[in-house]
Amino acid sequence: MENFIDYVKIHCKSGKGGPGASSFRREKFIPKGGPDGGDGGRGGHIILRGNAQLWTLLHLKYRKHVIAEDGDKGMGALCSGKYGEDAIIEVPLGTVAKDFETGETEIEINEDGQEFILLEGGKGGWGNNHFKSSTHQAPTYAQPGIPGKEAWKILELKLLADVGLVGFPNAGKSTLISVVSNAKPEIASYPFTTLVPNLGIVNYKGGRSFVMADIPGIIEGAAEGKGLGVRFLRHIERNSILLFMVPIDSTDIAGDYKILLSELGKYSPELLTKDRILAITKCDLADEELVAMVEKDLKKKLKGKTVKKVKQPDDNIPLLFISAATGLGIEKLKDTLMKVLDKGQK
Repeated sequence: MENFIDYVKIHCKSGKGGPGASSFRREKFIPKGGPDGGDGGRGGHIILRGNAQLWTLLHLKYRKHVIAEDGDKGMGALCSGKYGEDAIIEVPLGTVAKDFETGETEIEINEDGQEFILLEGGKGGWGNNHFKSSTHQAPTYAQPGIPGKEAWKILELKLLADVGLVGFPNAGKSTLISVVSNAKPEIASYPFTTLVPNLGIVNYKGGRSFVMADIPGIIEGAAEGKGLGVRFLRHIERNSILLFMVPIDSTDIAGDYKILLSELGKYSPELLTKDRILAITKCDLADEELVAMVEKDLKKKLKGKTVKKVKQPDDNIPLLFISAATGLGIEKLKDTLMKVLDKGQK
């Protein structure tokens, strides 16, 4: 579980531009030729590059300093110096780069091979050839190279998934994703079993599929940093659908759902605009009569309830009863998720 790293702070330094050359053409029959100093080479950039084969920032955990190569100096005969080699930082899709000092987001890498210059290398200096004129035919001055830039940068990973599982610890999220997908999370009956997000591909009819993300359990106060805090809430920002999960043995299912919704709203009001589905889990623990009572009670409590600026009123939220242990309602859940995903793509 230590292999999942979704936050790193790195010090970046781009290369310095090489100095221009101060040189004069000297050949056998041209003892006093004009200036022919070449330009210095550009310093290396610091470049972010998306890599679809990566899923964590682990490879950057101990790489605290990223330094690009300096440009070479110019030479005579109008020969420019070699560019400094760029320093490439490969990151998984869904990585956001921020400036450490300002907190400003600079780029979000979402495509394989996408590149972004995080810090530009310094420009090479002009050679003395650039400074000749009709009145000054033998200039000796050449520009020095421009220094590179350096700054601390923050890289944060937000998982790319179609469906995000939202629920308190031990709500059955890990069990569900292990049943419907190829993910194999650690599962046990104690809080905070899931300490890292898990991604699973859910196969559907007709060869179709979608990606589900199991996010570590939320507790009341998560938006203020309690429990596992906001470290994992940012992963939910990338999901198309939020699948809320509350076990049927909860003493207040509607209340738990509202707390979960409130925590997301405190973290980012934009999350409340996403499509939502409410799944009551562990229904193998209840008989049909209890399930019917719970459904009737929930519909009554959610009817007419909504949250400001919410796209989907609570009385319109799909309500499903499932058991990952027995398979109860799992196919209906997959059908509902695909239906909502298809609707969102139109």
